[in-house]
Amino acid sequence: MRPTVVLVHGAFAESSSWNGVLARLSEAGLPAVAFANPLRSVAADAEALSDRLRTIDGPVVLVGHSYGGMVITNVDQSAAEIVAAVYVCAFAPDLGESANELAAKFPGSTLAEALEPVARGDAGETDLYITKARFHSQFCADVNGDTAARMYETQRPITLEALQEPSSDERCLWKDVPTYSVVGAEDRNIPAETQRFMAGRAGARRTLELADGSHAVAVAQPGPIVEVVLEAAAAPVAS
Repeated sequence: MRPTVVLVHGAFAESSSWNGVLARLSEAGLPAVAFANPLRSVAADAEALSDRLRTIDGPVVLVGHSYGGMVITNVDQSAAEIVAAVYVCAFAPDLGESANELAAKFPGSTLAEALEPVARGDAGETDLYITKARFHSQFCADVNGDTAARMYETQRPITLEALQEPSSDERCLWKDVPTYSVVGAEDRNIPAETQRFMAGRAGARRTLELADGSHAVAVAQPGPIVEVVLEAAAAPVAS
């Protein structure tokens, strides 16, 4: 039985950011779904993903982009037969690490100065958006202007609290399943050096580095992403 690929977007994006990847996976005959990541809290988002996984029969390959890597790392592994994890310009936290902590591990991120906070009085939380003036250069410098404009208009905010929240002290997916990594060398959200560090720490079976890749490589360059996902889906689970 071929695995189902579950794609998990990150902050400032939404499920349609995977459209190019989904189309190519369909052409390859691999079932796939794009999970609507709530972007509210690491623990709550991981639980929502776990609930979605419980509806899927057979093996699963999890693919996380950006903050989506925090979410897949914290998923309940008993929720599905997870056979591999692919981190696409994504956080791969160790126990107790937060996204903010990892983003600052090496220099290069310019995200902080590109953000616009919006207080949410009902929840006592703060939503974060990338400003219009900075969105294209910060998030998706390798897509054209029209595409960047649509991505800005459809961006979904993440809470500041989610970026500050530590990963679980008990769950760490990459310690238990084969991992693969895609690095955007020109990523301005998560520095490439941080991505390389996390891929090495996780023992990635393959790390593909895209020399001109922005943070939004799944939109700009879906082909190489699919190449890595197909490799992960075909690989034997045993080390």
